[in-house]
Amino acid sequence: MSIPFGYVPAEQQMRDKADYARKGIARGRSSVVLQYDNGILLVAHNASRALHKISEIYDRIGFAAVGRYNEFEALRLAGIRYADINGYSYDRADVTGRGLANFYAQQLGMIFTDSIKPFEVEIVVAEVGNTPEEDQIYRLTFDGSVQDEHGAIAMGGQADAVAARLKDHYREGMTLEEALQAALAALTEPGNEPPPTSQLEVAILDRTRPLQRKFLRLTGRRLERLIEAGRKAAEPSGEGGEAATGGPEAQATPPATPPATPPTAPPTAPEGEIDTGSGE
Repeated sequence: MSIPFGYVPAEQQMRDKADYARKGIARGRSSVVLQYDNGILLVAHNASRALHKISEIYDRIGFAAVGRYNEFEALRLAGIRYADINGYSYDRADVTGRGLANFYAQQLGMIFTDSIKPFEVEIVVAEVGNTPEEDQIYRLTFDGSVQDEHGAIAMGGQADAVAARLKDHYREGMTLEEALQAALAALTEPGNEPPPTSQLEVAILDRTRPLQRKFLRLTGRRLERLIEAGRKAAEPSGEGGEAATGGPEAQATPPATPPATPPTAPPTAPEGEIDTGSGE
């Protein structure tokens, strides 16, 4: 049996597609998703004000993506239609992050297998629960693989380096301000300044919101105040107190003021100008 001209084994095709998709995703900028005490924080380095990498899908479900914009935007819109149809046909509680992740996995898997060009995307579907233990975070890659994540995730760009920095700064039970500082530290390369707020896209899924919709974007002055509060909280607690009081040595050693001794002779200083020894 002769092999047709231009034949490529299926294994080689899959490897070539995977390499192509990984290179495309690595050319973009990174995004991070991490849990904090009252919900889930989504942060993306995005210089464009017109295009969004982070979006709301449904009441308690958020979406974050990296890679080629037109491709993950098509996935986002498809996810919104899926959620709306299921929520209207059945019940809003039937729309879950797990169901949406399975839907995306099917779409990405079919595109990766059947299409000549795979999608150059990596996405996260996050659903906030009533408690941190009920939070759900699913990471989906270009071939439809699904990973159930917990804690903190970095994707896109130099994902390995960003994930290593995120691991150094992240801990469970962080406040929103602390989690935002950890995200900025992960997205900032060593020796560089953090991205300006105009190039940050930040959103939260806040379980404490009284509304049914838990998704909230953080922009403008509100974002700047949160970043500033996080910076102040990250400063060593003893640093400000030592500066104000002259440091621990100054607290342990009283000022070197000569002790007052009762005069043994009439004062010789000019009248009205009594020298107290304080130098004033």
